[in-house]
Amino acid sequence: MRDHPLQLVLDTRRAQHEGPAGLARRQQTRLAELVAFARRTSPTYRTRYRGLPDRIEDPALLPVVDKPTLMAEFDDWVTDPTVTADTVQVFADDPRRIGQPFLGRYTLTTTSGTTGTRGLFLLDHTSLSVAGVVMLRALTHWLSRPDLARVLRGGGRIAMVMATGGHFASAVAAARLRSSPVRRRLISVMSVHSPLPELVDQLNRVQPAILTPYASIAALLAGEQHAGRLRIRPAVIVLAAEGLPPADYDRIEAAFPTAAVVSSYAATECPFLSFSCPERWLHVNSDWVIVEPVTADHQPVLPGELSDTVLISNLANRIQPILRYDLGDRVMQRPDPCPCGLPFPAVRVHGRTADFLTIPRQNGDPAVVPALAFATLIDQTAGIDQAQIVQTSPTELSVRLRTRPDAQLDPTWNALAAALRRLLDDQGLSHVTLSQDHQTPQPTSGGKYRSLIPLTQPTTPP
Repeated sequence: MRDHPLQLVLDTRRAQHEGPAGLARRQQTRLAELVAFARRTSPTYRTRYRGLPDRIEDPALLPVVDKPTLMAEFDDWVTDPTVTADTVQVFADDPRRIGQPFLGRYTLTTTSGTTGTRGLFLLDHTSLSVAGVVMLRALTHWLSRPDLARVLRGGGRIAMVMATGGHFASAVAAARLRSSPVRRRLISVMSVHSPLPELVDQLNRVQPAILTPYASIAALLAGEQHAGRLRIRPAVIVLAAEGLPPADYDRIEAAFPTAAVVSSYAATECPFLSFSCPERWLHVNSDWVIVEPVTADHQPVLPGELSDTVLISNLANRIQPILRYDLGDRVMQRPDPCPCGLPFPAVRVHGRTADFLTIPRQNGDPAVVPALAFATLIDQTAGIDQAQIVQTSPTELSVRLRTRPDAQLDPTWNALAAALRRLLDDQGLSHVTLSQDHQTPQPTSGGKYRSLIPLTQPTTPP
């Protein structure tokens, strides 16, 4: 399947115009085609789908899979026999290749995620094309003509505040976007590892018309804007990656009154999952993805009830089929049509609220570091299967570590400790002590592995 981008654009417009019936018809057809393809080309799915009906249009007939399972079966999961876990891992370990095509035809992204298992995900041409056209669909709903006029008056400058140094989805997208000299002049990339004062200075210099931070970073920047240290007037703020409490969205909108504040709920496994509406619901791109809110034992949850987890099926990507994949997030589906008028299913996410680590500097002032800054360093360190940072006192951090079978504990710990030390020093926290906890990473009561456990429950950042 390799649809022309224009065909995809026209089809996404028709799908929305046809409403729920048209969306459901496309969803069923694409699911049946993907399941048939997976059965033919993926040994993992051929085994799991043995005995199922020849044609599958109902995802509930399929067994559930998760990231640890698929990563363990990587070579049998992929549908291209020239792709192996070893060759992908070598590519992933080289930061010089961020955004470059793997084998000339796939885009690699990596993630550690809430389950603690590192993910290696490849996107094929169709998946990237679908991501582009559904983003175009979102933009047509997000931006009014006055919004676009403000972007143009701001010179079209874009500031991306994101994880850097690894094949993370945002870093890969930035590398692709900045592939030409003209776009490099318009797009500035800023690291979540930067101390907050330095990040504020960079944004004040750039004066972006469009700001695209992780949601947790936007909450921090709202505080800086309220305090007068940050002085920017973006026309659009696109929040990504994490959920925040409703009060934090209010704070961001109040801090940036000239901006249209919009958001998306997505995952590395499915980068085109949803987009927000003015009612603050997230609308699932249900012509290309299936979202199933379920209980802990994967039974359906009624709309209006909070799920224990959510299963997704990415209907575009064929190199690594994602079918009834346990994403681990808690969501609630809206039980009635959204007042915004969009025909897509609407959800709210309750399981991606970001953590912050608050550490007193030596002068007593608080330094606030988002969990993402630590998680990206964990992901970049070779040899780590899973790591967890626990704040045991205001100025003490203990690290739980599990290495890969082919890695030695001491060198891996030394590499991670050095990276964490550099981050803390850059944040003005050289007095903070790091120690290795010989206990392995521990799950929460809900079975998730958090990369960062603050001393107290997460609170709204200052």
